[in-house]
Amino acid sequence: MSNILKAHFALFFVNALYGANNIIAKDVMPTYLTPNVFIAFRVLGATCLFWLVSLFTKREKVEKTDVLKLAICGVFGVAVNQLCFFHGLNYSSAMNSGIIMTLNPIIVAVMAFFILKESLSSRKIIGIFIGATGAVFLALQSTNSQGSTFLGDVLLFINALSYAIYLILVKPLMKKYSALTVTTYVFTFGAIYVLLFPKTIMDFYSVDFSIIPFDIWLRIAFVIIGVTFFTYLLTMYAMKFLSATVTSTYIYLQPVLVIVFAYLFYEIGFSADNTKDINLFKIALMCIIFIGVFLVAKPNKKEALND
Repeated sequence: MSNILKAHFALFFVNALYGANNIIAKDVMPTYLTPNVFIAFRVLGATCLFWLVSLFTKREKVEKTDVLKLAICGVFGVAVNQLCFFHGLNYSSAMNSGIIMTLNPIIVAVMAFFILKESLSSRKIIGIFIGATGAVFLALQSTNSQGSTFLGDVLLFINALSYAIYLILVKPLMKKYSALTVTTYVFTFGAIYVLLFPKTIMDFYSVDFSIIPFDIWLRIAFVIIGVTFFTYLLTMYAMKFLSATVTSTYIYLQPVLVIVFAYLFYEIGFSADNTKDINLFKIALMCIIFIGVFLVAKPNKKEALND
């Protein structure tokens, strides 16, 4: 299997985990954990895992000038990204969170064109347009989703913008260091920022950990290990072989996967009913989104030769 194909599989798995996370994390907040406490668990837990794994690998020396860049990546890739996502998810719906994230590829494509000088072929532009069209119509279909607020949707948009900035800033660093090195430093700085956020420590004292059932702890563990540790590592791996634009375009799959997991988890009794808004028109829009992703993700001749 070629490296490019492996990278595509990695990105699909990453977004499958993110899609499941929109349903799983929603059931944890705010009943058991506040967004700030959940973020602290997620970031600190993942940071410990990254450092644990790094103990068994060859340590890379990071240049002093790159430490500042990694610290900035920690702001956008972890602190702002996580704070806005969990607070946004707390005030919005699981469906809306998956849909709003589809704005990320458009932001990345524009920023990558101007900052990283990444080329945009006519096929990729068409793919972005098709995927965005499907996502916009899907968003219009979800305006009546239960549990959504304007504030929540705005925070989710800031989350998408922050993650787009992170993908652009981290791309040059991926050419110099391994995925583990970059992610470990990014999360270390991110954990520091999250702990410095005043509300984090205050919220810890307000949580009654004794009432949290075992299945909720399993959901928290899934978010830390699966949706944080593995997703960030796999995304960094994929970016070694794929452009920032292609990497971000996989986010178009999130509203599709959110709907799939909403139906699956409800059927097996794993979550509340989030399937009431699913209809044939939305299924058709999912197919349109898949087409957009395919057009953007398909490697061109130059990418194939570089594999």
